[in-house]
Amino acid sequence: MSPEAAGVPRPLAAEWIEANGAALRYELAGSGRRTLVLVHEMGGSLESWDFVLPALAERWRVLRYDTRGAGLSEKIRGALTIETMAEDLRALLDALGIREPVALAGCAVGAAIALHFAARHPERTAAVVAMAPATGVPPERRATTLAYADRIESEGVRATIDEGLTGSYPGELRGDAAKFAAFRARRIGNDPRSYAAVYRMLAGLDMSGDLARIACPTLVISGTLDRGRPPADGERVARAIRGAKFRTLESSHFMAVQTPEPVATAIAGFLAETGY
Repeated sequence: MSPEAAGVPRPLAAEWIEANGAALRYELAGSGRRTLVLVHEMGGSLESWDFVLPALAERWRVLRYDTRGAGLSEKIRGALTIETMAEDLRALLDALGIREPVALAGCAVGAAIALHFAARHPERTAAVVAMAPATGVPPERRATTLAYADRIESEGVRATIDEGLTGSYPGELRGDAAKFAAFRARRIGNDPRSYAAVYRMLAGLDMSGDLARIACPTLVISGTLDRGRPPADGERVARAIRGAKFRTLESSHFMAVQTPEPVATAIAGFLAETGY
């Protein structure tokens, strides 16, 4: 269903803006007084939120954007840090004149960006929903992750796509063959050097200090079918954040695409609980 058919104000056409030294593509939709920022997964784009946007834009002004290196935003050349990704978001909010505290919902690496932003900018963060948070790589998997990044950079995303989606987009969730095919094709279109840079960032990421500093209401959601970031991983993240809530959905790693209705309900319900 289109946003218009759902009774949601038509989103503005996507725009580009320079923020924190990068050209970022973004889109604003809805007309609520408060702002909800959606941060997509590694290899995704602002379109990753297409299926949840209609429900959320009924209540909030929704900002979604292509992170540095993704979608149609400026590509990455060189090393990347989570600090840069979070500062991109801060600079984007500044450039758009959004000064009041925002709610953040992120998926996978997008959840890590949201959590880091909340730790570094508590005065600008009202709440966080972290779905399948990718907050680092266990030491025993770092060498494998770096080798995987090297392969993506040298051979392209297509060389690894089916291997990568086996555990993150399992067969149980591929009932809509057209949706899965479009998702797969969009990921193949990613810039290999940018994709590899995000993997390398993830391999060296340690967010234990960030998680301990987060003070805003936080919900961590894990997918019961997510083999790469199973619920036990999400529970550990939730336990590290003071007062955080944890829940599971019958979904996997890319839950905003795979199961948008329960995801939208979970985000809206949690934000309603916080009074946002």
